[in-house]
Amino acid sequence: MVLPAHQMAEGQDCILEPLSFPEGPDSSVPIAGVTAATIPCALCPDPPPLWEKESLLKHMLLEHKLVIADVRLVADFPRYILYWRRRFSELPITDFCSVIQTNSHGPAEKQEKYFLLCDSLPEDRVLREQLQQERLEQILEQQQRERDDHTFQRTCMFCPEQFTGNRSLLLNHMVKEHGFNVGLPDNIVHCDEFLDTLQAKLDSLRCLYCEKTFRDKNTLKDHMRKKLHRKINSSNKEYDRFYVINYLELGKTWEEVQSEDDREMMEDRDDDWSDWQARPLYAVCLFCEHQSETMDQIYTHMQDRHGFDLHKLKAEFNLKFYQQVKLVNFIRREVHQCRCYGCQEKFDSREAVVQHMRDAAHAMALPPQSTWDQPQYYFPTYENDGLLCALSDSDGESDPAGWGADVPVISEDVSTLEALRQNSVLGHLLEDRDSPPMGPGAV
Repeated sequence: MVLPAHQMAEGQDCILEPLSFPEGPDSSVPIAGVTAATIPCALCPDPPPLWEKESLLKHMLLEHKLVIADVRLVADFPRYILYWRRRFSELPITDFCSVIQTNSHGPAEKQEKYFLLCDSLPEDRVLREQLQQERLEQILEQQQRERDDHTFQRTCMFCPEQFTGNRSLLLNHMVKEHGFNVGLPDNIVHCDEFLDTLQAKLDSLRCLYCEKTFRDKNTLKDHMRKKLHRKINSSNKEYDRFYVINYLELGKTWEEVQSEDDREMMEDRDDDWSDWQARPLYAVCLFCEHQSETMDQIYTHMQDRHGFDLHKLKAEFNLKFYQQVKLVNFIRREVHQCRCYGCQEKFDSREAVVQHMRDAAHAMALPPQSTWDQPQYYFPTYENDGLLCALSDSDGESDPAGWGADVPVISEDVSTLEALRQNSVLGHLLEDRDSPPMGPGAV
């Protein structure tokens, strides 16, 4: 991609990594005092009491008859509850939860209704997947920091040797010298906390595999050596949070992920996509973070809120489909870089430039077409920009950049077609095709 010379000179127009809009429902709804240990009830009125997780689940079951399915698989339980607290305040709980009636054949006074919130509801499934994905990204970032960290310093758990630098030096030493293998260093996260947990068990004279307690260190060492217990128990769920594999897929443990055979999955794969459900495509405003599921809604928002009318610009400048694409990508980039494209004034924040454009009515003040009608703007500023997928293509245009526009098409001259046929060097091929085939004895 070639940038114009004036942009290369400024050195500030290059976006070096792809940008993305947030996908799915927004679960970040802060409430004062909410922590991982204290969470508000999803149904109690304001101000909600704060609970610990287990107490909250018991409270919602007894007081509100609300049951959350597979709660252990929710990656970020506080944010999950905050999201549903907001949704329950907007619509009745029956719009989201399955209603289960107990003792349905008994007397009415003994019947109770319970509400089940589970991932069979698409909105709940998307929320769980989003929280799982965000947690995975956090875990991978933490793992990368640990891999790049060279300030590590620790003594081996089985001998006095000390190690400084990368954690892999200590882990590889324990495998080679002591036969203690906790897995590949690149598969481990929160390594310091992991080693602290193992060291605390050894200090309390507990075997790392069978969890038995012994009277002294020598007895413990002999036990672990003779019983081949210099390893951790894979069935101990306490260690799951230290392995990246346990964060990969929603609802699957490392055993389930490891037991899946790729070849068997390919052979047994069902090609019937009839039950496939597409996620809704959200279009994001060119100027703010407002999202809408339909183009009419986003066009109305941009016109009412920001004074920007894409339909009017399309008609006024006779914009073809790919010109609309370039215009949208150009505006996205300018707003992302906090610059008004109408007057080229630079601002400190996105909010400031949007306020300026609204006050100065610069949203419709496009620069000369040569500024934004450039090949570099074929590439989306945001790689998941839903607005690009729904631009109007009413003219049925399929020619990018108007590569065929205003180019005369010269028809083939057929006036001397017969003369060309008589004089063509390929004429003998036509003669051979029309003549009868020769017999085996023909010369």
